[in-house]
Amino acid sequence: MKKLILDAIESSGDLSAEVIILRLCAAALIAGFIFLSYRLSHDGSIYSSKFNVSLVVLTLITTTVMIVIGNHISLSLGMVGALSIVRFRTAVKDSRDAIYIFWCITVGICCGAGDYVVASCGSVLIFAVLLLFGRIKNDNRMLLIIRTVRVNEEKVEALIFQYFDGKAQLRVKNTTETSVEFIFELSKRILDKSDRKDKSITSSLYEIGNIEYCNLVTQNDEIGS
Repeated sequence: MKKLILDAIESSGDLSAEVIILRLCAAALIAGFIFLSYRLSHDGSIYSSKFNVSLVVLTLITTTVMIVIGNHISLSLGMVGALSIVRFRTAVKDSRDAIYIFWCITVGICCGAGDYVVASCGSVLIFAVLLLFGRIKNDNRMLLIIRTVRVNEEKVEALIFQYFDGKAQLRVKNTTETSVEFIFELSKRILDKSDRKDKSITSSLYEIGNIEYCNLVTQNDEIGS
């Protein structure tokens, strides 16, 4: 029985057990760099420890699949057919997460094929680039939301145009018989310049009269967890 099990292990594909273990260990080592890179380049609410662990597992899974496929065309075609019926519905909350997913798959393919130099050099370069640019923050947009009576429609538009030197963009304008609601988009730079004026935008708006509310909301492209 023992000899039968050993024969089955040794005959599992064209690779020896030592080569398989070496490729999996190389994948695990590079996956550790990916784990560290994701941890350092993400901070605050956008960091997900579960997703980070999933990246390591994804690398090992891809490596294992590549070891099994090898140079067998029939197996590779079968794998493509199997993956074509799988649908991934997990929301990517940061655009950089897609980069890490493709990075893990690429490392898994390289290690599974035994191309350790390509996997290592490519990972080092990607690691350096992500650490360098990973902490760049979005220029958060500000949304100025104003609700007032319908008769103030033209006054509000004229005030906003004059106050922000025509750089405020009107994104939404909802009207009823008696009221109107505006949503203007402002960049952080425009808002900082307006702070130097003697009177704030809210004070200027309330001087018009019959302003129901005036809200300033930060709009961020990143989805918090």
